[in-house]
Amino acid sequence: MYLVLDLDSEVPIYQQIRDRVVEAIAEGALAPGAGLPSTRQLAVDLAINFHTVNKAYDLLRREGIIRINRKSGAVVRPDVKQPSDELRAGVDWEARMRTLLAELDVRGIAKAEVMSHVAAVLDRFPAREDGTP
Repeated sequence: MYLVLDLDSEVPIYQQIRDRVVEAIAEGALAPGAGLPSTRQLAVDLAINFHTVNKAYDLLRREGIIRINRKSGAVVRPDVKQPSDELRAGVDWEARMRTLLAELDVRGIAKAEVMSHVAAVLDRFPAREDGTP
C-alpha cells in the first residue's frame, strides 16, 4: 500500500491515513477483502509512531470500513462497497459534506463548478456491480 502524507499539514496524521485508505478503496487500489500492512510495518514505512497508525485503523474499524483480527490483521471489509445500515451508522459524512459545501459557498464557488468537480471525482471511482460509482 502506497500512502502519501503531508507531515506539515494541519490535518492530523491519523486522519490523513484514514482518508488515504478510504480513497484507495473508492479508487479500486484496495479491493474489498484486501489486507492492510501491520500497524508496526506501516509506521516504519511512514517513519511515524505506530500508535498513530493504530489510531487510524481503529477509526476505520469503528466506521465499519475495515475489520481487525488478531491472526489475520487489518483487512478491508469484503462488503465495504455494499449499501448497508451498518456502514451508514455513526458516520458523519453528511455533516462533513455540508461543512465542505458551505465552505465552497462562502468562497463564492458556483454550484455548477462544484457539481462538475463532484462528477469528475465520482467518475474516477470504478463502478460497482450495480453500476453506481
